[in-house]
Amino acid sequence: MARSTMKAMALDHPRTPLVHRNLPVREPGPGQVRIAVAACGVCRTDLHLHQGELPDPKRPVIPGHEIVGRVDALGAGVDRFRVGDRVGVPWLGWTCGECDACTSGHENLCARAKFTGYTLDGGFAEFAFADARYALALAEGPSDAELAPLLCAGLIGHRALTRAGEGRRLGLYGFGAAAHIIAQVARHQGREVYAFTRPGDDAAQGLARDLGAAWVGGSDQAAPEALDAAIIFAPVGALVPTALAAVRPGGRVVCAGIHMSDIPSFPYELLWHERELVSVANLTRRDGEEFLALAPKVPVKTTIQRYRLADANRALEDLRDGRVQGAAVLVMDGAGTG
Repeated sequence: MARSTMKAMALDHPRTPLVHRNLPVREPGPGQVRIAVAACGVCRTDLHLHQGELPDPKRPVIPGHEIVGRVDALGAGVDRFRVGDRVGVPWLGWTCGECDACTSGHENLCARAKFTGYTLDGGFAEFAFADARYALALAEGPSDAELAPLLCAGLIGHRALTRAGEGRRLGLYGFGAAAHIIAQVARHQGREVYAFTRPGDDAAQGLARDLGAAWVGGSDQAAPEALDAAIIFAPVGALVPTALAAVRPGGRVVCAGIHMSDIPSFPYELLWHERELVSVANLTRRDGEEFLALAPKVPVKTTIQRYRLADANRALEDLRDGRVQGAAVLVMDGAGTG
């Protein structure tokens, strides 16, 4: 018998706990798929949403944009998927398809874009709904919980790594979900990884060493040699001048987060000699297809901490306080994710 209600964790107001809700399970609209959620990653962006650091979210909203599950029902006109297909739902949930950004291959910059778990309801629930054009087909193999972090930490990390260029010595500032995935990709590409963690974070530093980092230290330490590029995953603006000082002339610093604290003033000398400071905004469907094809070739292995849906608030608290090693993932009761 089809389910008539679903459990969900919703955010009503910033900086207040997520609230457990029993919501009706509706039919998917035209062009949509309904997904029985098996697992959903808890991303730092969800934490920024919870803390009120992202403007104009849907209210109330069901967070979560690293969704893995099975197609449960098809809306009118959907022919990309069949019921039972394994799919992933990432951050980018809809674009207009008409603006200059969309028609020039930069749909990630669409001014009218909608985002899963932010301006659209997401995956902190037993069922989720997605525009079928923006869902990603997932191969069988790794467990749902292990795959979930690839849907944002992996995709945004991959876009950031691409923007960093092809330099051999790569610095990663902040060694959480995205960095622990992209470190594996960088090593696969033959690069040297220099991992900068919160000072004294022995767990993150141990993980970085296990993943083959050439050097590991706190973000308050200087790199042992000049870097070709650096990616800043930590939402700490003070790391920008630190990273600029660490890269060689002609090097590049990539800011990979959707939110960052204010960047302090710094002397022009740090930017001079053709150093570059760039940002990454969102992702494209092509990013998703490319990275999901690359990940099994590496192969990427995610380090995860599992939480029940009802424990979503604890997952956010652990992420905020630096108690998550790798990535946090909500696993639905009875989903069979192992």
